[in-house]
Amino acid sequence: MSAELPYRRGEILASTEDDLAKLSVAWREIERRHLAGEPVYNFTGLERSLRVDPDALELMDDELAPALYGERLTRAALDHLGGVSGRDDVLLANRLTAAIVVAMQVLVRAGSTVVGVSPSYSHPAVIRAVRLAGGRFVETRGADALSRQLAENDGVSLVVLTRLAVTYEVLEGKELDRVVETAQRSEVPVFVDDAGGARVGPAVFAQPKTLELGAEAGATGLDKYGTTGPRLGLLAGRTELVRPMRARAVELGLEARPMLVPAALRSLEQYRPERVLELVATTECVGDALAGRLGGRVTRTPVAIRLEGEDVLAEAMTRGGIEAPPVVPYEATAALAMLLLRGHGILTVHFAAMPPGTAALLIKFVPPETLERFGGAEAFAAAVDESLDELGRLLGDPSQLRALLAQADH
Repeated sequence: MSAELPYRRGEILASTEDDLAKLSVAWREIERRHLAGEPVYNFTGLERSLRVDPDALELMDDELAPALYGERLTRAALDHLGGVSGRDDVLLANRLTAAIVVAMQVLVRAGSTVVGVSPSYSHPAVIRAVRLAGGRFVETRGADALSRQLAENDGVSLVVLTRLAVTYEVLEGKELDRVVETAQRSEVPVFVDDAGGARVGPAVFAQPKTLELGAEAGATGLDKYGTTGPRLGLLAGRTELVRPMRARAVELGLEARPMLVPAALRSLEQYRPERVLELVATTECVGDALAGRLGGRVTRTPVAIRLEGEDVLAEAMTRGGIEAPPVVPYEATAALAMLLLRGHGILTVHFAAMPPGTAALLIKFVPPETLERFGGAEAFAAAVDESLDELGRLLGDPSQLRALLAQADH
């Protein structure tokens, strides 16, 4: 396990470079399917395409788009994230990681400590961004642990709060209040990494919006859970903080192209909380079907399903009659994801982040129309079951596993 990732690397996928080689293999399979007329089903839970109203296409220009749509985007973003006009401002970054990086550049004092608070662990993107800003990152869970860190360390410059972790466990509302109140008592600002929590918290758990939590700033992704892409990072916070963040984003080339403002605006204006509830309900149906086949191997959270990497490896070893694990759990998950794509056209979130934030295979926020097109929850569970059988066979031949996940010349 590295200092940044919550899982252990193996020999096949030893680095981000290897993860990118794996992604290239997946892209070749998607290309093959496209040319052959075979379907690909997006089960990532993410929407990363570019959708623009036809009448706005000719205005997708780096000067025209922000001039004509910029103020409207600011209003929509502040409403979405619970900001206050006149007090808060908005920054559109080229992805959520970019928004986090520029936020840490402004909020973190070099040599200071940043405390992450989440229900499990903070995303690796946060840890890297703190390191890039010259800070030291400390992980905690909950308000009590935060209080101890603040008492023991007088060099804390920032608290990074994650209410919906990459494991899809959730901080409850009262605990969120306690975390923010604890930081405020010590006069430490709070930044919210609200990747999907910006919508899931209010829609599913009746929690406040991002800035309504009492944070100075926060960011979300426009490809997640009720929004429709593109893959941009939306940051909002106190104007006196967002202004230097915007300048830093421009200096580092991390700002979103202004021509994409109409697409971001469309994503926000079409959002409705009911869609999030639909996605969660469909995911629960898939979880029921998987549990019917895999039993205790299925881990359930209030909004997502996980097949832990350790369980994927153990189940495949049992099916293949393998006694000693030939790969680490993360590589077993990667192999399962590739087999689902190759054999059934199922594209999972495992291929969306490089590197993924977890060793588990995540099933989350499943669109009901995608599940229906695939054939339903039982068909999805059957595909996972069949792919686990195939993974069990492949575990007996490490060379086939390597060929499955790596480019031929890698």
